[in-house]
Amino acid sequence: MPHADLPSRLTALAMATLLGGCAVGPDYHRQAPAAPAQWHESLPAADAHATSDALRPDWWNLYGDPVLSALVSEVVSANLDLRIASVRFEQSAAQSTIARAARLPQVSLDASYARERASPNGVMSLLGTGVDQTSGTIASGQNGFGPAGLTSSNGQSKPFDLYQYGASASWEVDLWGHVRRQMEVAKANLQAAQDDRRAALVSLMAQTAQDYIALRAVQAQLALTREHIGLARRSVELTTMRREEGAASQLDLAEASGLLHGYEARIPALESQETHLVNALSFLVGREPGALRAQLGTPAPIPPVPAQLPVGLPSQLAQRRPDVRAAEERLHAATASIGVAVAEFYPRLTLSGSFDMQALQGGDLGSWASRQYGIGPAISFPLFQGGRLKGQVRLRRAEQKQAAIVLQRTILKAWHEIDDAMADLASAQRERERLEAAVSENRVALDVARKRHAQGAGDFLHVLAMQNALLASQSAQVTANAEVSGAATWLYRALGGGWEAAYPEPPASPDKPDAG
Repeated sequence: MPHADLPSRLTALAMATLLGGCAVGPDYHRQAPAAPAQWHESLPAADAHATSDALRPDWWNLYGDPVLSALVSEVVSANLDLRIASVRFEQSAAQSTIARAARLPQVSLDASYARERASPNGVMSLLGTGVDQTSGTIASGQNGFGPAGLTSSNGQSKPFDLYQYGASASWEVDLWGHVRRQMEVAKANLQAAQDDRRAALVSLMAQTAQDYIALRAVQAQLALTREHIGLARRSVELTTMRREEGAASQLDLAEASGLLHGYEARIPALESQETHLVNALSFLVGREPGALRAQLGTPAPIPPVPAQLPVGLPSQLAQRRPDVRAAEERLHAATASIGVAVAEFYPRLTLSGSFDMQALQGGDLGSWASRQYGIGPAISFPLFQGGRLKGQVRLRRAEQKQAAIVLQRTILKAWHEIDDAMADLASAQRERERLEAAVSENRVALDVARKRHAQGAGDFLHVLAMQNALLASQSAQVTANAEVSGAATWLYRALGGGWEAAYPEPPASPDKPDAG
């Protein structure tokens, strides 16, 4: 029987399809990095100290500043760098869709019409259509075969119409996991792109909080300096009156005036810093320079750090910090890429088929006799590639080693950043405590110096020195307050907190494939 071997062919095809369940190359296994039971640097029980409570996703709300919270929300929705990261995620999602499509059959519909004329002196002459051939010589079989009627009476071939439409399909049987490994690579790269966006989000939210804290600190410095300018101006006025009365010297007036001008000289630089910070925040929300002046121009207190800072456990770092997650996904992609390279050594089987209707007359396209079809497998096996395939495997293995080192480096860097941030926060709190005492003592010293000067027992220069010392300590205290709040911000950035907050985020995987 002509189809006696059909069962054996189907069995062979089924076995080949079952082989598609295996995939060559190493499988990736996630390994949790070693983590200590507690953080190396612990915060003292000062104004704020770390707790092992779960890290709060919206950590910026711990400051209790509605303006800061509104700024962070605006950055998330309008920042241009974040939008670029989102577009890169979309690109990775498209790449994942492309890779996944290779595992599915490719089906297409085609239709064509052509007006053709074949050269009688070309390859058609092998079919017996040459200008010097007759029906008799064609029929004898001495000069090929074919319809001599294609040539006209003047020896030229006749033009003809050719109509055709139909469908074709092809499918690569993924015997060795070549396509599946490509899909694995694309999926890992997609997850890495999503974590890159999260890392950008974490950095942007921390930068927003840092710039906002710095702005409030500059505004506090401006208010403090203007307060001392008022005191210095009053001192100049009193010294002028006392000099007119003979109770003060020209030296006293010159010293008082010099102190006033020194305070006034600080204003331009502080105003410039304020402008820069307002512009920096305007840029973060994707707006023109000075756009937030009305919103941020009114001074407000530096956001205070809460007494309890939940930082979670060290073992949660790898799951929370986006750059660590992205580095691990890139190691996953590099591992799967080895499988793609190894699969190139093995045969590739493709099943294809087509069914068309073809006719020289348009009216014959509906006739069943106009059908033509073809179906069957095709297999290719690489015999000699000049070492290209071996080099490709070596390249992929080297890329995997690099990705593993990058992951190790990223984790180590994360530990260092967290430890440094905790140390900075503890140091800033200790400094602030000392400055609070210094400000208190300088106030007392200035008050005593003024009283002694009023009683004629003290030098006016000493009064001015005490006033200058008070301003310096108050200014340092403002800076210390900002450093404490800023250190808490960088701590949460180092911990990788913030991306888990309830903000719109692209899906982790693309939707079902469409017809395209």
